[in-house]
Amino acid sequence: MSTSDPRNLPRNVEAATARDVAAIPAAADERPHRPADDREEVYYEGSPMVRGEVGKFFLWTLVGVLLMLAPFIWHFALGRPSWPWIATLVCVAIGLCLVFVPIIVVRQYRYRISNYRIDYEKGLLGKRIETLELWHVDDIEFQQSFFDRIMGVGQITVFSNDKTTPRLELKGLPNPRPLFESLKQRVIAVKRQRGVIKMDVG
Repeated sequence: MSTSDPRNLPRNVEAATARDVAAIPAAADERPHRPADDREEVYYEGSPMVRGEVGKFFLWTLVGVLLMLAPFIWHFALGRPSWPWIATLVCVAIGLCLVFVPIIVVRQYRYRISNYRIDYEKGLLGKRIETLELWHVDDIEFQQSFFDRIMGVGQITVFSNDKTTPRLELKGLPNPRPLFESLKQRVIAVKRQRGVIKMDVG
């Protein structure tokens, strides 16, 4: 009479069964491509740093200050007749606006860089948002000048096969090197998940 009691099984059959059961989780862990993790991790979100445009900021500030001082230099330094008050007021107003030009320029851009995509937003009153999926990226480039290193900012340029955004410049990024390394490794991982073999990131 047969029985299903494991104690009655031959020892060699029982050992083989135990090995088969133990091998199931290991085989699942050794799969070449695991399912994609849909959780999105944001690496950076914000506008470019104003200190990344220190050269332009200094130039616009200098022009603005000179424009504001022009009526007073004309009258007091050169001894010429005073400008009409309306002309003086216009010069001061335009000068103040020029001082804030670099701030206004950088604030019209906003980046959102995550482990799956890059959202590029542009505009002050109206907004335009473009999205670049990381699996479209062909190459990324890191740039940091001497003054950028002093200011702690840098630029990452993204080259892709996306028709709307073949080249995307991300300027004024704070702490840019770790961000570049994370983005580079993530591009490789996303391409592997999609089975894309060609990859040129460096």
